[in-house]
Amino acid sequence: MNPTVETTLTQTVLERFAGCPDARFKTIMNSLVTHLHAFVRDVRLTDDEWMQAIQYLTAVGKKCTDTRQEFILHSDLLGVSSLVLEINHPPHAASLESAVLGPFYLEDAPARPLGADLTDGMPGEPAFYSGCVTDTAGRPIAGATLDIWSADGAGFYDVQLPGPLVKRGRGKIMTDADGRYWFRSVKPADYPVPTDGPGGVMLQKLGRTPDRPGHLHLIVAAPGYTAVVTQIFVADSKFLDNDAVFGVKKSLAAKFERHAPGRAPNGEQMNVPYCTVQFDMRLLAAA
Repeated sequence: MNPTVETTLTQTVLERFAGCPDARFKTIMNSLVTHLHAFVRDVRLTDDEWMQAIQYLTAVGKKCTDTRQEFILHSDLLGVSSLVLEINHPPHAASLESAVLGPFYLEDAPARPLGADLTDGMPGEPAFYSGCVTDTAGRPIAGATLDIWSADGAGFYDVQLPGPLVKRGRGKIMTDADGRYWFRSVKPADYPVPTDGPGGVMLQKLGRTPDRPGHLHLIVAAPGYTAVVTQIFVADSKFLDNDAVFGVKKSLAAKFERHAPGRAPNGEQMNVPYCTVQFDMRLLAAA
């Protein structure tokens, strides 16, 4: 049987990459084309389906802004973000596990003093977080930076609210000489990922839930140690085993202990119920 363009096209495309001077880029592109062509053959993609895919990707790009990354959302929803994390940051028995960055991270969170109130008036049940950052031998790490952000008690990030951006629920704090940290925020609520864009369309067609368990985001870093993008999850969330972005690690689930109104750990008199969260973190020495 004579070869057809369908059977030879993949090899023809790969041969055009022969002169690529970047060996790593060539490896990635070779694999991408090989698997992409195999996918098209496997599902016997139609003209209409191909055009729908082009339009869909175009819509994803149009939904991206300075404060929302729809492509990261899709990477999360398809499990790619978590897979990349597992490949590049495999779990170590003695160290803090990683979790997905998410689409709402902002690099320029304000520096805050240790013990700061990060809520800036955002709604939610008050929560007082504390713990210690150490190395894998348990030695405290002074001056470690915690870059923190979270949704409010209704499940909305500051970047999702209408009007000009007013940062809240964000801040960078540093551990003290004993590696300790503490700050005030809110108990994170379970919430759905944004469904007003292409990601929501995909979830609906797949019959999947958009919900995530309540969580607080952190990037923990210190000189001489490997930085970790991670999250603290509410341990009793009903979505802990059905996270829309496949990001939950059991070691990252923490108990939010509820207290009646009274004196908080920072000495503040609370007139409403509040939570306390104790969560220690261990960092690996940088290679």
